[in-house]
Amino acid sequence: MTPIRMSKIESAMRIVLVYQEAFNRHDSTALTQLIHDDCKIESWHPAPDGSVHSGKEAITKYWQNLFSTLAEVRIEIEEIFGMGDRCVMRCKYHWLDEAENEMYLRAVDIFKVRDELICEKFSYVKGD
Repeated sequence: MTPIRMSKIESAMRIVLVYQEAFNRHDSTALTQLIHDDCKIESWHPAPDGSVHSGKEAITKYWQNLFSTLAEVRIEIEEIFGMGDRCVMRCKYHWLDEAENEMYLRAVDIFKVRDELICEKFSYVKGD
């Protein structure tokens, strides 16, 4: 693999790691700066197909609602790797329920990066 190709793969993973750090800070402004205007996010909830959010405005509203609804929501990366413009992350979504019990779901998130911005993110979970 050429150094230029490796650089693209590493760049996609770096962008996704910065995205995850902003997500864990609940920083919707920083998250918005990391996505394309035409970005598409498919969440894992509600089952079975999740919900689709397209464009910066809709996605920002989705994040703001998520952060206000699920106390302490955060993502713990278990494994991450990249292939071309794709990045795959195996992780756990953690949050507190209404009784402040720690809850989590295991998940796989698949990202697509274009022009050093996230243009797609699809989430799949184990369980419900």
